[in-house]
Formats: sequence, C-alpha cells, structure tokens
Amino acid sequence: MPNMSLTKVPMPQQEPDVRNKNFEEVATGYTAEMAIEEATRCINCKNKPCMTGCPVNVPIPGFIEQVAAGNFEEAYEIITSENALPAICGRVCPQENQCEGKCVRGIKGEAVSIGRLERFVADYHMQNGKKTQYDIKKNGRKVAVVGSGPAGITCAGELAKKGYEVTIFEALHKAGGVLSYGIPEFRLPKSLVAKELENITDLGVKIETNVVVGRSVTVDDLFAKGYDAVFLGTGAGLPNFLRIPGENLLGVYSANEFLTRVNLMKGYKKGESPTPVKVGRRVAVVGAGNVAMDAARTAKRLGAEEVYIVYRRGEEEVPARKEEVEHAKEEGVIFKLLNNPVKIHGEDGWVKGIEVVAQKLGEPDASGRRRPEPIEGSNNIIDVETVVIAIGQSPNPLIRQTTEGLETQKWGGIIVNEETNESTRKNVYAGGDVVTGAATVILAMGAGKKAAKAIDASFEE
Repeated sequence: MPNMSLTKVPMPQQEPDVRNKNFEEVATGYTAEMAIEEATRCINCKNKPCMTGCPVNVPIPGFIEQVAAGNFEEAYEIITSENALPAICGRVCPQENQCEGKCVRGIKGEAVSIGRLERFVADYHMQNGKKTQYDIKKNGRKVAVVGSGPAGITCAGELAKKGYEVTIFEALHKAGGVLSYGIPEFRLPKSLVAKELENITDLGVKIETNVVVGRSVTVDDLFAKGYDAVFLGTGAGLPNFLRIPGENLLGVYSANEFLTRVNLMKGYKKGESPTPVKVGRRVAVVGAGNVAMDAARTAKRLGAEEVYIVYRRGEEEVPARKEEVEHAKEEGVIFKLLNNPVKIHGEDGWVKGIEVVAQKLGEPDASGRRRPEPIEGSNNIIDVETVVIAIGQSPNPLIRQTTEGLETQKWGGIIVNEETNESTRKNVYAGGDVVTGAATVILAMGAGKKAAKAIDASFEE
C-alpha cells in the first residue's frame, strides 16, 4: 500500500543561525530510511505525468519504485540512463515547476519529493557504488564542444557514448561552467561537481581549459583541425547593469563577478588566500532571482551584518525559487521590495549608499508581471558599503563576432532550429543559456541532449 501522507518527509538541514556563518551544504540529505519512506508516497500513476515535466525524460516512477524497494543502485542506473548529472539536478533543479509540479500527489497535499530522492540516489552511488567500466567502439568522427557547463557536459557525454571523439574547450581554468563559478558551495559543493565531471571524462571526453574560443581559437579553426561538428554551450556570462550613476564606484560588483571571485578564487576560505572579494558591513543585492539569493546569502556568510535584497516589484513577482527565498529570509537577509535603485552614492571612490525610489504596481507588462511605477518624492538612501547587481546576464558576443554565418537574436542569443538545435551555420549547434538567455541547469541539459541526438542523426543520413 502506498504511503498516503499528505506531506513530504522533511529534509534535514543546518539551523539558519549556524549555516549563515559557514559554506557547508545547507541541506544534509535523506537517510536511507527517509528515502524509502518518501518513495512509498509515489502511487505509480499509469500516465506518469511527472515525466512530462522533466526536460531530460528521466523514468521517474521507475527509479522511485526501486528506491522504495531499497534497490538504490538500480535506481541510479535508471536515472543515469537519461540524466548524466543526478547529484547536481537533485540539488539545483526547480522541481516544483517541473516534475513535482506535475505530480498527482500535489493536488491534495505535497508532491512526492522527486528531487530529494534523486539527490539521495546519486549521493548513495558516489559513496557506495562501483565505477562503471565502459567499452565504447569509436566511430571515427570528432566533435568539439565549447563550454563545460551543463549543456556542454551533457552533449559531450551523449556523443561519447555513441563513439564520438569529443573535446570540450573551456575558457576558465576550471571546468563546470556555471556549476563551478556561479552556484555557491553551500548549495552545490565543488567536490561533487568534480565527481560528476569525472563521470564524463571516464567516457573518454577530453577537457581543455584556458581556451577562449573566439580568441585562442575560432570555430573555423576547429573545423580546420578536423572536427566534424561544433556544439556551442557558452552560457550567458555577460552581466547586465542598471545604467545608473555610481555603478563605477569601488565596492560595486556584478553578481557574476562576485560569485566567481568567491567560488573559483576561493573567497569562502578565509585566511587561506589573498582576499578576492571585499564585503562591507552592509550589502545591497539588486534583483530577486536565484542568482540574487545566492549573492545575498554568500555576502551573509562572508561576514556582512546587514544584507538587503532590493527589488522593484512585490513578493508575488519575486522570480527566485520559493525554497531559496525562504532560506534567505531564515538566514537574516532583509527584503526591500517595491524599491527601485536610481543612484549609487560614494565617498572617496567607494560605495556609501544606494538611493531607491518606492514603487507601486501598475498594469502587467510584456512578461505578464505588473509594471512597477515610481512614487514621486519617495527617494530614500540605504546605507551600504557593497552593491551587487543581479539583474540577469546575456551571452558573450565573442563567438558570434568571430563566426561567419551565425545568426543571433537582437539580445545576443544564437538562433537555432527548435527540432535539432542546429544554428544557421551548418554543423554548428548550440544550446542552453546562449540560446535561451539565463535559464535552468536541467533545461540546458535537455538542449545538450537534443543537439547530441541531432548531430548523431546528421551523420547517419
């Protein structure tokens, strides 16, 4: 008989006043007993609606059934038949809007905790499972993958399994893309990312770091070197700014730079290296997406006494995951909603405050969210020493500027065929944030899978 409890098995986690002072993972994960109990809440629906919400088509009821039976390695094999990064997806995917959002148990009560179960299975395998031995017959074709984020990793892994010789070219000194530089340690441990990347290199994929495609080498150079196809998974790493007075003051960071300095330059290891990021006693983070929450919670852990989220819309319009917002509030982050920054004030070249204007919400704009409108005479200065701008990113223009025949959207996203993810340049494919703009890890992975399938099919014709 299924477990008909209306609520999920709670996830163990550090207490807020403890975790906001360290970079250890917030959620500590299910035990085997907890996982089995949660898995028995699945009623194994005939139509499997949860699968329709998964961009990489994981056989969700099948893996959960194995967890309920205590067959954790079998569950891992089922997940990884479609998802190469289960430990990562189990932690950072917005399951509430995807698989869990389709779960029948969510109609009356809480959905089955698919993400937590996926995380448990992946972690169990890392601790107890045996390394898979591969015997892959090479097909004689070479593919270059540009970018080692979730789209690139997935595309590379899928092609390697089919016998392609795949090389990933990464601009930074460390592979992983946004998984390594963008997501904080307390949400996604870097040791875990390294282990997931190891699974890809075990397939025979080569990774070359410190290669900036468009500078060190061009797409044309890659074809000249004998690559039969190129996949572009370069993400959206170019930060957007407010374009208000004072953005050039010392103490102003883009969220991209702020998190990269903390993650890749080990800003979280106090005293072990020169300080790569300076955080004042008071910090304002502009924006309210997941990246803004990451930046605010990171600032708190770096010692900031007061951290503000400054957002021009209201609570209902906050785009970040509900869980991330709740964690931020629990950890002491202060939300200054319905406030729009108009100027960053400084003294001796350094930030001293951020001036905001109160807003009211008018009619919905093109995004469907109510448009913020300023309230005249409501200007107010929030005293801060650090400002982090987290209002989105765009694709870096370098590749499109150095690749002939590559058409892009006005905002910089590469135009692709929706069925194949092939760009307007033959044998050049693209996927992830470089096509869609900043989105989720799992959507990028889905694009990588689609492109790999299309690349393979193109050589069968």
